[in-house]
Amino acid sequence: MPTSDVFSPDMALTLAFAIALSLGLVLKFWLATRQIRHVARHRSAVPTPFAERIALAAHQKAADYTITKARLGLLEMALGAAVLLGWTLLGGLDALNQALLNALGGGMWQQLALLTAFATISGLIDLPLSLYQTCVVEERFGFNKMTWRLWVADALKGLLVGALIGLPIAALILWIMGATGPLWWLWAWCFWMGFNLLLMVVYPTFIAPLFNKFQPLEDESLKARVTALMQRCGFSAKGLFVMDGSRRSAHANAYFTGFGAAKRVVFYDTLLRQLAPGEVEAVLAHELGHFKHRHIIQRIVTLFAMSLAGFALLGWLSNQVWFYTGLGVRPSISLDPAMAAAPNDALALLLFMLVVPVFTFFISPLFSQLSRRHEFQADAYAVAQASGADLSSALLKLYEDNASTLTPDPVYVKFYYSHPPATERLARMHTPSLP
Repeated sequence: MPTSDVFSPDMALTLAFAIALSLGLVLKFWLATRQIRHVARHRSAVPTPFAERIALAAHQKAADYTITKARLGLLEMALGAAVLLGWTLLGGLDALNQALLNALGGGMWQQLALLTAFATISGLIDLPLSLYQTCVVEERFGFNKMTWRLWVADALKGLLVGALIGLPIAALILWIMGATGPLWWLWAWCFWMGFNLLLMVVYPTFIAPLFNKFQPLEDESLKARVTALMQRCGFSAKGLFVMDGSRRSAHANAYFTGFGAAKRVVFYDTLLRQLAPGEVEAVLAHELGHFKHRHIIQRIVTLFAMSLAGFALLGWLSNQVWFYTGLGVRPSISLDPAMAAAPNDALALLLFMLVVPVFTFFISPLFSQLSRRHEFQADAYAVAQASGADLSSALLKLYEDNASTLTPDPVYVKFYYSHPPATERLARMHTPSLP
């Protein structure tokens, strides 16, 4: 076989993709099995630092929950890899594209149909495991509070919102790709970033209330305490709200949402039931720590930079025939200069979204490490602004109530955990020097 055939760009991409997918799958399985073995090995006893505060039954429930989810994750990994191969090298995306070309011809409607069909098929493939996670795993451990009626309502609302927002956005991106010349990727990036910033303002006011009820915080003493904390920290928000998270899950949380003047503080009703006022204040102080250290701005800037790099890379790859053929897709290219070929923009978008995570998975520990550093910094800020004892107590309650294991595998933590394990967080609170 001639050397030029062996090292052709499309074959090189096929080989690189297959190797990255295989190595990534092996690494994921190795990490997951490490996590399962490590948690199971420490199931029989509560770690010494928590022995007086966490019951053995709660510790074992967290271990069983973690192991069950990890085992389900193994199945999800295998299915995900098989589906990815099916879409790419085995010709699934190509077959879908060709069928829609034959039915609709080339053009905007065909491209939107391709994106819609791909999203629909992918959603249907993911549906059984998603339902099993919610209706079996979460139900078994007492977290699932959703009724079938609520699940169907959420699904229908999600489809409607996705169609009303997603299809026009997709159409505009596709139009930009086809109409603005070689630098389309720069215009598309500007539009995409503007849309994301707009969504930060629109989401808390118009979209989130479609799925949950948000009531103003009515506990006057807690409201006064929280308001005083925010004033001390130089933070303002449009309002303090309680979300009916208990309708869907027993998991507890609190978060900030919105951007600029639209910022809101949202507490899950489950969180307010589980934590004392001082503990709620400490949790909020932790979240304020992220703003104090400009973590949110840093993440937005990082998102902007990575998105720009991604759009620029897509702008180059979308013009390379080997990008399509190397991933099992035949692009619409006319050999006759007088004949216009059907656009490949939707194909390029889908291939890019499918393939890029295969390669970026290997650098995910860097982002996990940065996220854990941010959590340590927010903890240190919370200890300075509120009570370290309250923060420690709140974290332990949340770990217990959410069945988060206290004994994760250290290697698994470094690769996946965006938050430090409880042992590290509590130890750092007593010596809060930043990493």
